[in-house]
Amino acid sequence: MSAFVYKALRYSGVAWIWRETVQRGRVTFLLFHDMELCDAERNFSYLKKHYHIISLKQYVDAVRNQSVLPKKAVVVTFDDGHVSNYKLLPIIKKLNVPVTVFLCSSIVGTRRHFWFRHSEVVKHKVESLKQLSTEERLRVLQTMGFIQAKEYDDRQALSSKEIEEMKTVVDFQSHTCFHPILPQCDDTTAREEIVSSKLQLESLFGLDIYALSYPNGDYSDRDIKLAKEAGYQCGITVDSGYNNRSSDLFRLKRFSVNDAKSITELMVKASGIYALIKHKLHKPSYGYKPSRA
Repeated sequence: MSAFVYKALRYSGVAWIWRETVQRGRVTFLLFHDMELCDAERNFSYLKKHYHIISLKQYVDAVRNQSVLPKKAVVVTFDDGHVSNYKLLPIIKKLNVPVTVFLCSSIVGTRRHFWFRHSEVVKHKVESLKQLSTEERLRVLQTMGFIQAKEYDDRQALSSKEIEEMKTVVDFQSHTCFHPILPQCDDTTAREEIVSSKLQLESLFGLDIYALSYPNGDYSDRDIKLAKEAGYQCGITVDSGYNNRSSDLFRLKRFSVNDAKSITELMVKASGIYALIKHKLHKPSYGYKPSRA
């Protein structure tokens, strides 16, 4: 069904019209995660041809200084810091694409696993686990054989060496320490996840950490307050919509492209129209929530 919708929105001209009109005076943030190398050159080439790709820092500075941004501006982001991101480095260099990768500071550089990718956590259980308090989620995960601080045989995240090599061309930022659902954390855990991630990434890799991507796109007023207190300049959501120079820097909107496997899917998702229609029909489970504390 999705493939049919993508084709309908592309070949009817709706996605093209949307790109050339609605997106023209706005800034579109795109979210990828675990893109394959075979898809990267095609996807990045399309975005370079039809948009002006700018860095996250360029956008933040433009909002803070109220400076001019190019038409049809796009910010390319990746969440988590998956091991496969390293394979994209030659394409990023070749096409000179500014990319921001949000790292889980206590998972990268280790053989710890992302809790939502643990082999025993089947997909239909992931969503239910997100509804639990952090303490309860970790307890349930332990019954499935997952321990947050355990070093496993295989590696799921970027190594320290890979980050060092990539940081000359990739903008690395914070995605908390262990990727919890922040509104489900108590105050102490939320502070630790937000503050420590910034400090770890700065001390271990010499990075300038100014941006936080809220894991799973879930955030609360408390989490925004903690991010501001920690010295972040912006917070990135997965709320559907576009940004401009008047946007709230701690509620920046973003469209999930889901590592598009075809130009048709990328064209439609990058325009934002697919997510806007989808979320009109089905309200997403993620986004702004009151904190448990």
